[in-house]
Amino acid sequence: MKYFTKELYEEMQIRGYLIFPETKKDWEDDIAWYVSENLNFEEICRCNLEDKKEDLLKYLPEFFHSYIQDGTINSQFPSDELRKMADRWKMEYDERTKAIGVTYRKYYDSIKGSLPEYVIQLIEKSLHDAQVTLIEIPSKDTFIMTLNCRGGYHYLTDVRLTFTGVENIKPTKISAGSCWLYDEVYLTETGFELHVLLDGPLMEFTISAENVSIEIIS
Repeated sequence: MKYFTKELYEEMQIRGYLIFPETKKDWEDDIAWYVSENLNFEEICRCNLEDKKEDLLKYLPEFFHSYIQDGTINSQFPSDELRKMADRWKMEYDERTKAIGVTYRKYYDSIKGSLPEYVIQLIEKSLHDAQVTLIEIPSKDTFIMTLNCRGGYHYLTDVRLTFTGVENIKPTKISAGSCWLYDEVYLTETGFELHVLLDGPLMEFTISAENVSIEIIS
């Protein structure tokens, strides 16, 4: 991926981590809900932080590191200073990702007229949140991916993508249940190259082909 990278996606999850309750009462109400459900608020905070700690330290500026190391970034109501720094970081992140999206859109618009019809449909009818259910490779130049799109934005059923004139696939093994996150397409001399960011595990899938067909499976 040149634009919507694995690192950008990891950073996106960090952005969500820096959304705090607006008021002290909201914070106390959240804790009260955990208590009412017989959940250990402190332990859940600790586990959530441990799960994201590596990425928090990787992507957030040094200012945040002491809050991460002592666990107060998610176990205490944020100080005004922490909230202001978090809002500033989120604003800068939003501006940066918006610029990335604009740059890719300009590139896509510049090649759209040269792409096969179904490649355009593949990109413009987003498969975000679709789940991979089956991978088939019937021949060396054909690759078939079946997806459950019921949790997505389009189709809302199963679809089968059949790539033909395949020249390169990496990797060829994709786990059933992998989730389609983001995609980007590039024009090649013989067709197109599709890059897909998948989750479960988080990985980039790349395929170069001459064409693709989209079949709705009812």
